[in-house]
Order: sequence, then structure tokens, then C-alpha cells
Amino acid sequence: MYKPRKKSKSLNSNSFLTPQEIVAELNKYVIGQDKAKKMVAIALRNRWRRMQVSEELREEIMPNNIILIGPTGVGKTEIARRLARLAQAPFIKVEATKFTEVGYVGRDVESIIRDLTDIAVSMVKAEWTEAVQDKARQQAEERLLDILFPMPKSLKDKEKEEDTEVASFSPSEKEEEERYLRTREKLRAQLAEGRLEDRIVELDVAYEAYPMLQIFSPIGIEEMGLNFQDLFGGLPPQKRKKRKMMVAEAREVLIAEEVQKLIDMEKVIEEAITRVEESGIVFIDEIDKIASQGGETIGPDVSREGVQRDILPVVEGTNVVTKYGIIKTDNILFIASGAFHSAKPSDLIPELQGRFPIRVELDSLTQRDFVRILTEPENALIKQYTALLETEGVKLTFTKGAVEEIARIAMEVNERTENIGARRLHTIMSLLLEDILFRLPDPKLKTVKITAQEVQKRLQHVVADQDLAKYIL
Repeated sequence: MYKPRKKSKSLNSNSFLTPQEIVAELNKYVIGQDKAKKMVAIALRNRWRRMQVSEELREEIMPNNIILIGPTGVGKTEIARRLARLAQAPFIKVEATKFTEVGYVGRDVESIIRDLTDIAVSMVKAEWTEAVQDKARQQAEERLLDILFPMPKSLKDKEKEEDTEVASFSPSEKEEEERYLRTREKLRAQLAEGRLEDRIVELDVAYEAYPMLQIFSPIGIEEMGLNFQDLFGGLPPQKRKKRKMMVAEAREVLIAEEVQKLIDMEKVIEEAITRVEESGIVFIDEIDKIASQGGETIGPDVSREGVQRDILPVVEGTNVVTKYGIIKTDNILFIASGAFHSAKPSDLIPELQGRFPIRVELDSLTQRDFVRILTEPENALIKQYTALLETEGVKLTFTKGAVEEIARIAMEVNERTENIGARRLHTIMSLLLEDILFRLPDPKLKTVKITAQEVQKRLQHVVADQDLAKYIL
């Protein structure tokens, strides 16, 4: 059985990123918010530090959950998303408003952990699949050669004799075997060169046929934590049917089957559960929307407080039943975020407040930040649009004045209407390049240079009109 090697930057590695390195990685995608980056970097490094202490003390070290407070579009979600990629840890982002109190129709909060476990299993399975891919490809090629050029019956009979007793080959049988092997190697070379890709072969492929079920329940099947494989495990094995397909498609089908044989799913699930319990990260967005405003609990606020009470045991540490087994949530890191425009963090129930000991306030973005967001990150908007137009054979460039003018207009629109932070840049850029994107492909258009005057000309109607929402949102 094949098991993948540990990656160098995972939480189990001795060379895990330091807080300074984590911040440096976050700086590639998130502009500003240095305080928030510092706190999440420390929290992530503490996960690694906890793994290094003795097992007795490790159980006593609880994660310091974080609550990020700041207006929309300043980088709260992006920080958490990039953090999970750095940790190579199971990560899930959920909206607090999608959950309802137990007893109401809707999703209960324990489904967060079930979904997180599904993600972890997929993550580990993908790693193991990559590790056995070469071996699976080799075995699939052998099976494909068996289909293209089956072994003669006389040689098959001799192979069976070899398995039971010492078999002697006559000169004619040896010659037949050598001829078979030579032809097989020629076919192998043709396969490698891609000369047999369009040839039709017949394969026995598995297909699942579960009995029809009708479940009368207000909750989804995924909420029940059912695993159909376990539920129908006592039924006859998978049925197989013959299908004709090209060699190119047959190779992928055979590789997938060989991968399944090489991977031990029990060990995959075991490792996935360990990852969830020791390094899982849950990002709860819009947590301010379930806070009772002003401490009142009238009308819908009763349900909001109920969701808080349901979230509390999951954050504190509880056992959640999933289709893969029981998950302990004691050491999962929870990061919550919210704008807290109409509510305050103190409007959350006191027990939940206590489970988020670290509070970080994110700053509103300035015009200078907008300029940096447009140009500096590896996924900067200008880089994205430049790459998009390159696919049409057009070179797109922006002058320094144009970038500053885009940032100024975005800042002005945010101040005069609803402040949606950096998301405003998406709208401004879309309006600015709308005509160019519609015109392409155009053989006459090879270069496009955006200047400050061009920006003012194209966006003057947006800035001049008092009813900006008509154009922006």
C-alpha cells in the first residue's frame, strides 16, 4: 500500500512557516491590515507549536479563536482563505445566517463539521491519489495491453501450470512466448507515442445501482450523516457492464480503478479525521447578523440567539457524529468575522464572546491602498485584465496616472454611497473596460493604453451623477 510523503510546509513538518513568513505570504494577496495578519500568523504558528509539545500537555492547549471586525471588502475573508492554503489544513467558510436553531427547518451548525470532514477526506484522498498515480498508470497500461493483445490460450494454460507445479516449455512454446512479448512491446511503444488513441476497445466498467429510497425528513440526506456504502454494504458487490470506448478514455477509466485499488480508504479516513481534529479551520462569516441588537430578544432575535447557543458547544468542544466517525471539535481553530454596523461584539451572548478571546479591528481602505490593490498582489485586478486581453492578442497597459484615477474614483464612490471596500474596484474596472471587452476580437486592435484622461472620459457619467447607485449597483 502506498502512502504519500509529508509535504514540507504542513503542520506536521519541522520546517513550518514562521509568523514572519506567514505574513510575507499573506502580503502577496492582501494589502494592509498588518495587525490582523500578525494575529492570524501567530495563531497558525501556535497550531504547529502545539503539535511539538508532549502529548499530555498538548490536550490542555486550546486554540485562541479570533474574531475579525471591519467593514465589507477590506480583506477579512481573503486573509482566512490564504491562511488555510498556507497551513495545508482542512478549511471551510460558512455564513452564519444560513444556519437555524435546532427544531427549525434548515441546516444545523453541526453540519459545518460534517462538511469540513468531507473536505478533509477529499484533500487526503487527492494527495494519496497523486502519490500512487505513476504506479496506477503503469498497471492501467498493462491492463490496456491485455485488452489490445490478449495472451494466447496456450500461454495462459502454461502460466496456470507454473502456479501449481514446475512446468517445462517446449522450443515451440518458448518461441510463441517470445513472439507474444515482442508484439506486446511494439504495442507498448505505439501506446506511448499516442498512435492507438482512437482505437475502440471494450471494457467491463462498474456502475452503482442503489435501491430507490424515499426519506420523509425536514433535513437533507447529508445532515443525517448517512453513508450509502455502509448502508448497503451487505448487498451484492457492484454490478459491471461492458462499454465500448476509445483507448484515450479507457486509459483514464483504468487508471481510476487502479488508484482505488492502491489507496486504503480506511487509512485515508483515519488521517482525514486527525487533520480535522488537530489542524482544521472554520471561518464563520457574517457573525454579526446573528447578534441580538441592543440586547433585545423579541421576534426573530430569539432564533438568532438560538443559533448562537447551538454554535457555542461546537466552538467550546463537543463530539459531532459524521458518516466517517465521531469528530472532536476541541482543537479546531474558529475564525469569525463581521462588519458589526448595527450590532456590537458585546451583543453576542457572553459565553460565545468568551470563546473568541482575540479581537482584531480591520482598517477601512484608503485611496493609497486601492492603488496598491490594483497593482501589487499576485492576483491584482490589472494583472487579471491584462491576462484576459492577452488571450485575444491585445496588449493592455495602464499609466500610473490612470491607476491613481481609478483609485480616486473608487474612493469617491465609496464615500458618497455604500462603502463596499475593494469590491468597488471590480465594478469600476468592469465599467472602464466594458466597450473594449465587447469589441474584441478585433484584428485592428493590438494595443490598448489606458491613461488618466481615458479613465475620466469613460467614467465621468459615474462621478457626475448624484444617483450613483444607478450605475454602480
